[in-house]
Amino acid sequence: MLQERPGRVECSDVALPDISETLSALDAKLSSIEAVANLDAKRAEIADLGEQVAAPDLWDDTENAQRVTSRLSSLQNEVERIEGLRSRLDDVELMLEMAAEEDDADAAAEAGREVTSLGKEIEALEIRTLLSGDYDEREAMITIRAEAGGVDASDFAQMLLRMYTRWAERHGYKFQLYDVSYAEEAGIKSATFQVNAPFAFGTLSVEAGTHRLVRISPFDNQGRRQTSFAGVEVLPVTEETDHIDIPESDIRVDVFRSSGPGGQSVNTTDSAVRLTHLPTGVVVSCQNEKSQLQNKVAAMKVLQSRLLERARQEKEAEMKELKGDGGNSWGSQMRSYVLHPYQMVKDLRTNHEVGNTDGVFDGDIDGFIDAGIRWRRSSAEES
Repeated sequence: MLQERPGRVECSDVALPDISETLSALDAKLSSIEAVANLDAKRAEIADLGEQVAAPDLWDDTENAQRVTSRLSSLQNEVERIEGLRSRLDDVELMLEMAAEEDDADAAAEAGREVTSLGKEIEALEIRTLLSGDYDEREAMITIRAEAGGVDASDFAQMLLRMYTRWAERHGYKFQLYDVSYAEEAGIKSATFQVNAPFAFGTLSVEAGTHRLVRISPFDNQGRRQTSFAGVEVLPVTEETDHIDIPESDIRVDVFRSSGPGGQSVNTTDSAVRLTHLPTGVVVSCQNEKSQLQNKVAAMKVLQSRLLERARQEKEAEMKELKGDGGNSWGSQMRSYVLHPYQMVKDLRTNHEVGNTDGVFDGDIDGFIDAGIRWRRSSAEES
């Protein structure tokens, strides 16, 4: 029989430690998420949007149609996800009751696995509910720049580029590399890429700031320890509704030949494009597409994101939310990666740290991101 003991539930040879407490905690956490999400209000909005989508004249206004259909899809996915977790939580409770009645060790073990899976998914959903900023639902435009530290900084910037693209791959997120400026000896001077996933900006915005690497430099023939720095900037991708109008007269367009690794025609024609926004001095470039036109379109997208960021920064009340680092601005040190004399990666804001540096550089950074999102929310509540 499945017997309850203090802190344990057992079914013959199958023991599920603290299963009752775990289920109770998951139920409370999901109830809190449901309250924050306000499912009744979302269902009412879904019904209203559904009527708008069914209107025969919806696409007479393309911009409004895109807004309505995008909002409807987002709300439906959110409600279905929460309802699905609630249904699974109810099912696993019934599964445990049946396992107790029938002394079914296999069913008890299966329930234990489902509880573990639910715990991870509810935890991830709880983090998502903390992303409530104006642009948190957007995709993200990320720029990495080598800062102080010479060739080690350039190498470090390339390590961070790989770290974030591996993180995206781990989650099945698509990303698009717009521009890479390679350093002469090793690594990169800068890189800009876009992560195409819902809530990518809200999730990755806590990564903005200066990252610090301490290691024995592979570029120093005397084997000395070197400290180097790289900066990470995270911007929300602009949408049709943002109305970032840029007159052609405000832009200077320069074309040049792409540098670094590339395929056919990339390095043999003047296909790379550099855009300078004359009123603000903002400069962006793109060289990873095959044609000059494609590079100009991509560069314009990056420029629009930069100008959106600039406009929002002018509003003091919104700066903390947009930068996503609880008030730390671009250039403030937020994480240290130490490879010598010991190995540790530590976030200086949250104190979250791990010893598996190889795993971190291979994209295992969810722990840092989750801690950063929680820290940002608590900081905002205290201020």
